[in-house]
Amino acid sequence: MDHATLDDAGVFAFGRGKALVQTVDFFTPVVDDPYDFGQIAAANSLSDVYAMGGSPITALALLCVPQDLIGPDVLREILRGGQDKMREAGVSILGGHSVTDPELKFGYSVTGVVQRKHLLLNSAARPSDRLLLTKSLGTGILSTAIKQERLEASQVRRLTRQMATLNRRASEAAVEFGARAATDVTGFGLLGHAAQLADASGVTLKLRPERRWFLPRVIDLAQAGVMPGGLKRNREFYAERIAESGLPDPMLNALYDPQTSGGLLIAVPARRAAALARALARRRVWVVEVGEAVARGPRSIELAAS
Repeated sequence: MDHATLDDAGVFAFGRGKALVQTVDFFTPVVDDPYDFGQIAAANSLSDVYAMGGSPITALALLCVPQDLIGPDVLREILRGGQDKMREAGVSILGGHSVTDPELKFGYSVTGVVQRKHLLLNSAARPSDRLLLTKSLGTGILSTAIKQERLEASQVRRLTRQMATLNRRASEAAVEFGARAATDVTGFGLLGHAAQLADASGVTLKLRPERRWFLPRVIDLAQAGVMPGGLKRNREFYAERIAESGLPDPMLNALYDPQTSGGLLIAVPARRAAALARALARRRVWVVEVGEAVARGPRSIELAAS
């Protein structure tokens, strides 16, 4: 594998046509409920394997604990949430490691397997491919709103449900319907991960942002200045690769929003895009077509108002 393409996970070829897919991810709480945090951390850790077209099989837990602040009941719920989500994914937790740390962190190292011919790489998108997104955007902004006590309970439940949803069905459908490339939309936001895919593939991605891409209240909260620190860093780092095209600033900021356990951005040949979208909908996967790949231009991403 070429590290320059910034694929979502490491791949190690073995046997006849097979490969291991390996990744690790852990982070601080994004919701208050410890069981929900455990579920989200597990779903997020599994996502990189799904983004490569792989099937996760084993995991090792990683836990950093502020010993004097977090009691055993809270830790038990975090671990139970993670275990239940791993069980849903068909993954065996083989063990793990814990250390004392000033800040609570949790996640997993995950190993999966993939047929090499089914690998979904950052570098395989081609001009005329259609781009599908499989989860709504805005989890970073909404998680920040939770910390500021600006989100109602029903909105917290919806956000939690989305972040705890596995990308398994989206990945399986992408492989089945011949997608060329994929990446999961996580810490670098949609524009950051899309730019990585565009650069690795030698194409430009033309995106037509719409409000329906975002979870409820995301644009309004961005308008009100609710933004995680990572959003600003993403925009500073990736802005020179993006033709921003005069989009309203709140929507533009939301496109840079770092996501937790975000969906897949899938590049699929145009002739297969409608069939894949229908298959995703049948599997109850939220999906929207967000644009297309074109011949490489001066920027990685071209944004256009819808």
